[in-house]
Amino acid sequence: MPDGLITGADGLARCWWCGDDALYRDYHDREWGRPVSDDIRLFEKVCLEGFQSGLSWLTILRKRENFRAAFDGFDFRKVAGYGEADVERLLGNAGIIRHRGKIEATVNNAARAIELVQEAGSLAAYFWRYETPPEDRPARLDRVALAGLAQTDMSRALSKDLKKRGWKFVGPTTCYAFMQAMGLVNDHLEGCAFRAEVEAERRAFVRPK
Repeated sequence: MPDGLITGADGLARCWWCGDDALYRDYHDREWGRPVSDDIRLFEKVCLEGFQSGLSWLTILRKRENFRAAFDGFDFRKVAGYGEADVERLLGNAGIIRHRGKIEATVNNAARAIELVQEAGSLAAYFWRYETPPEDRPARLDRVALAGLAQTDMSRALSKDLKKRGWKFVGPTTCYAFMQAMGLVNDHLEGCAFRAEVEAERRAFVRPK
């Protein structure tokens, strides 16, 4: 088995990071890397990547439904209206990550998301401007190549622009993790049973304008 791949009980080769946790494996198989154009899902992912800072994604994934319930499904038009009472309510919610800075950043980012939609037409139209050109991708994506992609020119550009617009908890590493998850790149390793399937979805995906 090439470095970076593991074989599951079903005999399928997968990227090593999903391990043998059923929830993580399902996320790897069904979500990660598949292109997304839904603004709510895009906003949710940006926020959850911010909450992940300093933690593992599996920790966040296990709490994702709690986050969705606590933040009105990440409808940014609703979240933008949150006040101090909502922040205190969220700080008292043991089902999420109770970090004041990250909670307040989510409320702030919701307001910035509304502004961005007014300018770009949708969050999807904005974020997909930062899709990495094929010529800037590794010729062969193995574990060593992936290790060099914690952040990229595109993720640094996205981070810089979001920060200029007033977004918070959107560093270049956070932005690259967002890009990986939402399909702006396909970082399933060569040999992963899902790489070709994800790439086919990306080819068929109509980029938002």
